[in-house]
Order: sequence, then structure tokens, then C-alpha cells
Amino acid sequence: QVQLVESGGGLVQAGGSLSLSCAASGSIVSRYTMEWYRQAPGKQRELVALITSGGSTNYRDSVKGRFTISRDNAKNTVSLQMNSLKPEDTAVYFCTARDGGNVYWGQGTQVTVSS
Repeated sequence: QVQLVESGGGLVQAGGSLSLSCAASGSIVSRYTMEWYRQAPGKQRELVALITSGGSTNYRDSVKGRFTISRDNAKNTVSLQMNSLKPEDTAVYFCTARDGGNVYWGQGTQVTVSS
């Protein structure tokens, strides 16, 4: 069973930075597509960034140039470095691992950006 545990959320002022980390069970980080989603209150969950097993990355337009996704295969972790944070980045952030038709979710970590 794949387990994902996010950490690193918190409260930060606009313009600040946070780094989220997702610890995965087993050696899946290098083999699965790893993603970060977020869900703000009253809004649908949205894909923020992903990194494929081949190392390709993709970002939603609103975070391009501000967020960076990376992975450490040796530590089985995926990170999301978030800079120049805005109040609209406030959400619960979830890590996922995708392998074909199987998708595994973490419990999420709260990010709050104050104006």
C-alpha cells in the first residue's frame, strides 16, 4: 500500500516562501508521476505541479516562475518550493502518486498566505 505524508505547510505573509515535502513509502517516487494538488475553501481541487518518472515537469499557469517541484529518489521524497506567495495560494496542498489508473493521495497540509 502506497502511503504519502505531506509536511511543511504553515502561515506566511504575502511575498514569502514555503517548502512542502511529501514522503512516500517504498521506492515509488522515481517510478510514478508525482503531483501536487491544492484545494481552497469553496473551490475545486486543482493540479498545481507534476513531475514524471522521466523528470519532466509541468505547472499551472498561475504558479509558473514561482513554484518548483523536485524529487529526491534516494529519500523517496517530492518537494514543492513556493516563492512569492500570494493570498490566493491559500489552500490545503495534497501530494499524489499516479501509476496508470492508480492514484494515491496524502492527507494534505494547510498553507495560509496572509495579505
